[in-house]
Amino acid sequence: MISQKMQDAINGQIQAEFYSAYLYLSMSAYCEGKSLKGFANWLNVQYQEEVSHATKLFTYLGERGGKVRLATIDAPPSEFGTLAELFEMVLTHEQHVTDLINKLYEVAVSEKDFAAQIFLQWFINEQVEEESSVGEVLDKLAVIGEKTVDVLYLDKELSTRVFVPPAANNA
Repeated sequence: MISQKMQDAINGQIQAEFYSAYLYLSMSAYCEGKSLKGFANWLNVQYQEEVSHATKLFTYLGERGGKVRLATIDAPPSEFGTLAELFEMVLTHEQHVTDLINKLYEVAVSEKDFAAQIFLQWFINEQVEEESSVGEVLDKLAVIGEKTVDVLYLDKELSTRVFVPPAANNA
């Protein structure tokens, strides 16, 4: 059986993951509105990943005999400025999520919940990949600036990103 403290912490993370999804969907819509379909696609894939993260936590909590309590999700912003500003916001948000995952892991350690510690290793590794992926886009934006042709080339590159659901054995 999972402890109440661990259950509450996982429920908080489920809410955070759904907010992340909502934020990235709003960012995707913002890019779509600027006819930057590749950037919109990249952010839509982020949205799908965040939903899958929330679902992994949701399923895990049920498997441990815990009770899922879905909470209200705040509305995300709808204006994001330049592409560089938008992706700086994405990086800052992913760093925030990394901090939340680390705190969730600390709860698992303090509760001596070894199963949760093992389960959360996947999320820790995922956050390394998330921050790296955003950093790559930011690096490219720093090189090209706001040059229209280069932005359109990067937009085309980002349109090829696809969502790959996590493998079942990585849950």
